[in-house]
Amino acid sequence: MALGTDAAIDLGTSKIMIYVHGKGIVVNEPSVVAINRETDELIAVGEEAYQMIGRTSDKVSVVCPLCSGVISDYLLVEQLVGTFMKKVSSSKLFMSRVVACIPGEVTEVEKKAVVNAISTTGVRKICLIEEPVAAAIGAGIDISSPHGSLVVDIGGGTTDMAVVSLSGVATMRSLKVAGNNFDESIIKYIKKKYNLIIGKRMAEAAKIAIGCVYPKEEQATYRIKGRNALTGLPQGIDFSSDEMLEALIDQAMQIAREIQEMLEETPPELVGDIYTDGIVLTGGSAQLYGFDTLISKKTRLPVRVAEEPDTCVVLGAGKALKYVDDLDSEGLGAMNPLSAEY
Repeated sequence: MALGTDAAIDLGTSKIMIYVHGKGIVVNEPSVVAINRETDELIAVGEEAYQMIGRTSDKVSVVCPLCSGVISDYLLVEQLVGTFMKKVSSSKLFMSRVVACIPGEVTEVEKKAVVNAISTTGVRKICLIEEPVAAAIGAGIDISSPHGSLVVDIGGGTTDMAVVSLSGVATMRSLKVAGNNFDESIIKYIKKKYNLIIGKRMAEAAKIAIGCVYPKEEQATYRIKGRNALTGLPQGIDFSSDEMLEALIDQAMQIAREIQEMLEETPPELVGDIYTDGIVLTGGSAQLYGFDTLISKKTRLPVRVAEEPDTCVVLGAGKALKYVDDLDSEGLGAMNPLSAEY
């Protein structure tokens, strides 16, 4: 065993998760940073900063430095990762090796940004793994066999889907429609229908409580509070799950259509495997009511949501730590899901 601790990091648009070998998931917090506008100093990160969204004074600005799974503010991500890494390795041990997750279709520049942000914390070696591959491992799929598995990871900033076989990706699509877009749709829908302006956190709370992309048998309602756009006064409404469906269905259909298009590009042998096994959904937004039913109806394939879908990616990256040694031993014949090391 190498000196120090091996860890896996999932730098998600909405959450940052860190898995440590032997300990499991030790960090699971929102990817949010609060900064003092006058001094540019870091005030809070993670959950603490998330609680400040929409509730700050003019001296504080709350920022999400990751946009669509890609780093949009490099320095802030560096500080965010640094803060959490310090929490994890409070002992004198340093992180020796890290497996980091990256969205499906990212450029070399974006990959480099992830590597650089993590390497500033003193990591000895960084390997990258594509999110759909990590999600497949985390969902318990044997990715090393010559058998096609279709995984759809519906996260906060992107929906990544891939057909995985022999530890690699046969076909892949990445779509910038995911959890955050669902929140935006709820905000727009409520403003249009009720002239009510609500914040992102309110929209997210409603989505978690009664979110659905397929008609529910029993109606559910959620009390939404905000500001009336006409009078400027506080107002509350009871928002029903049927209205929620209306607000979210367009985005959900976009994801379903993308899966259909990707299946058309997939080699026939692999499609045969998927026809037998079905599709596996992972990611936080996969928990929306009826997502599996909707995709199943559109693709005519069996669809299941993985256990603990929101942590599949980081758990899969954690399980992939064992492949780091294989990268060292230039052995022939070993199929490795990890890409380039830095």
